[in-house]
Order: sequence, then C-alpha cells, then structure tokens
Amino acid sequence: MTFRIETVSRGGFTVFLLSGRVETQAIAELRRLCELQTDHRNIIVDLKDVTMVDRTVMRFLARREADGVTLENCPPYIREWMERDKD
Repeated sequence: MTFRIETVSRGGFTVFLLSGRVETQAIAELRRLCELQTDHRNIIVDLKDVTMVDRTVMRFLARREADGVTLENCPPYIREWMERDKD
C-alpha cells in the first residue's frame, strides 16, 4: 500500500489521517500541510492506518509532537522508537 493523507475537520481541529507506508518523501507534504495551520495545537495526526514509518519520519513526528501536534492512534512500535531515540 502506498502512502496517503486525508484531511478532515473535527471540531476546531484539523486531522491528518495517514495510511500506508510513510517514508521520507512524505515529510515535505506533511510539513506543508502543518505550515498551513496557524496553531499546531489544533493539529491531530491520526496514525491508525499506518503500516510502517522510517527513522526520518519517526523523528519528524516526534518533533511535531514536541511542537504541540497531537499524535492519535500512534502504534506502540512507533511510540517506543520515539522514546528510545530521545536518549
């Protein structure tokens, strides 16, 4: 399955629904979509249908979360990887 982003509104939030295999090439589009939002605290990235991410994407997601973006349905392997990468 290839990577896909769907954008929906939920209340006052913009939700980016990611699906498939998310690789480094996807970062440019994710960055562009995030920059269109005035407040990163109103962004949710839903990872429910993500099958795999590479290290660069994992680090990008960790930085976005540190900036106030909410990661929703984050698979445990991604969360664990993010925690280990902090060290």
